Parts: sequence; C-alpha cells; structure tokens
Amino acid sequence: MFRFENEAYLWALIIIPVLIVIYFIMNSWKKKAMAKMGDDRLIKQLIPDLSFNKQRLKFIFYLAALFFIIIALANPQLGSKLEKVKRQGVDVIVAVDVSKSMLAEDLKPNRLDVAKRLISKLIDKMGNDRIGLIVFAGNAYLQMPLTVDYAAAKLFLKTMDTNMVPAQGTAVGQAIDLAKQNFDREQNKFKALILLTDGENHENGALDEAEAAKDEGVIIHTLGIGSEEGAPIPVFSRGQRTGYKKDRNQNIINSKLDETMLKEIAELTEGNYFRISGAKGEIPRILTELQNMDKKDFEDRVFTDYEDQFQYFLFVALLLLLLEFFISERSQGWYKKFQLFGSSKE
Repeated sequence: MFRFENEAYLWALIIIPVLIVIYFIMNSWKKKAMAKMGDDRLIKQLIPDLSFNKQRLKFIFYLAALFFIIIALANPQLGSKLEKVKRQGVDVIVAVDVSKSMLAEDLKPNRLDVAKRLISKLIDKMGNDRIGLIVFAGNAYLQMPLTVDYAAAKLFLKTMDTNMVPAQGTAVGQAIDLAKQNFDREQNKFKALILLTDGENHENGALDEAEAAKDEGVIIHTLGIGSEEGAPIPVFSRGQRTGYKKDRNQNIINSKLDETMLKEIAELTEGNYFRISGAKGEIPRILTELQNMDKKDFEDRVFTDYEDQFQYFLFVALLLLLLEFFISERSQGWYKKFQLFGSSKE
C-alpha cells in the first residue's frame, strides 16, 4: 500500500510551473537586451563559449531536483506487510448520490463537493468501524467494499464525480439494496447505511427497499444535501460551464431538496435524518449515532509497518544538483582560450 505521510507538502509542486514561466520571461528579456547591444554576430564573437543549450539543461536539472525534494518532504511510504487486525466496531456503508443534480450550487462550491468534504471529515473521526462506499445515480455501484483501510477510502472518495455513473437519475432504492447485499447477512445488527442525496428520487420502491433493509438489521441515516429554494443544474463542456440544464420546454430546471422521502426512510429504519448545511455540526451528531450502536468483534487485513521512502528521492535530488553544479555554461569546456576577434596566425 502506497501513501504520502505529509500530503500537504505536495502543494509546493505549484512552484515548478511558476519557475518555468519566470525562466521563459527572463530568457526573452536577455535576448532582447543582447539584441540592443549590437550586431548578433559580433555579440557571439565576444562570448563565443556561452551555450544557451547548456543553460537550459542546467535549469531542467534544477527543476527535476526541486520536484524530487518536494516529493521527499511529502515522505512516500510503502506498507511492508499485510496483517490481521482485530477490531470492535460497526459496519458503515456510505452511499453517495453522484447524479448531475449534485452539481447544483445552493451549497458552495456545489452539493457533491460539500458531501465529499463531510465524508472525508467523518472518516478522519472514525475509530474501529469498517467503512464501504457506494455511488449511485440512475444505477448503484459498489465503489469500495467494507474495510478498515481509511486511507484507501479517502483515495476512492477523491475520485467521485458526476461522470462515474452513465445512467442519470437518483436510484435510492437500488443503493439501499446494494448496501444490504454487502453487509454481513448472517447478523441482524451492527449495520449502518449513511445515505447522502438531494432526495430527488426518480424511481419507486425506495421505501420497500428500506423496509427490507430494516428486516436485516440495517439502520439508515439519511443526509439531505441542498436547499428548499433549490438551484439550477450547471452544464459543462470540456471543463467550462456552458449553461444550465433545461426541460423539454427549454425552461431551466431548478433542483430542490426533497426531504419527505429521506425522513420516511430514516424513521422507518430507526435512523435519523440530517439536513446538510455545509457546517461541521453534522459530523459529531452522526458519530454519536454510530457510537451508540452495539459493537461487534471482527478481523480485517490491513497494511502495517509503513516504511519511509523519502531517502531515495532525496538521493536523486542531490545527484541532479551535483550534475547541475558541474555542468559548465561554456560550449567547449573550461580550458579553451578566449579570443575576441577570431584566431591569430603566427
């Protein structure tokens, strides 16, 4: 298992494109300054050994060294062995709505980003519970089975977007059914489903699936994302907003939070309904509900004894800096005699 111990340092990689831009600006300024000094052929005779190619090579080595230093600071690590770990907790599956309506911006920056941030913070606060991830729109898919590998859960969480599920819609019933199938069906407790959606269900049967889940001991906590006033659904093309989604009559569709069904599902399964406003207050309340559940003993296999790998990247960076230092900017070495106006003949 690969991970970075200090992921925040990776933001420093932004420096590299900035330095490239500065380099090209300075290089352009130098060429213009030299052009003002006189004839190009005369300038080359005055500085015959100067090599712009070697200057570029030194700069590339410097940038590569900086890249490896930043990676070393982030400290890449590898899990050296897989071990069985005994834990006591509950099984929690988080089902996230990734339909296009989750791009509505009544919560900033949009509903889906708010949902992902909330789940990420929830994972950070979890202790010994197993977690699984489901994404759904017109269909539901298991993105990650139940595990205690929280680092892997956060990696999967980052990849969630509205293009993951080709069929559009909000198949809440399918998401509940898929979660039910991935819990331990031999036990009728220790199971919680956290369902995050704007509630705009486009299929029937969600309450029937919730009833079936309750019969297998699944408690469903529903989280409504959005506002009662709603917001239009942005349409993007190649990363640029091109407008808003419209109905058949070319009227802009306003996506609103539908709390009715979510409250019914939560009440039916003895769970709770939470309205997500983007604040941090929901996380302690959700954690309290999970902590109040009966716990079970289980085993899982996780990577342990992570080994630091920063030294290899630091070695490469040092090697590149040494090469950069010893490369001369002269085109023909250190020992060529400097002659101003060509060679003289005896």
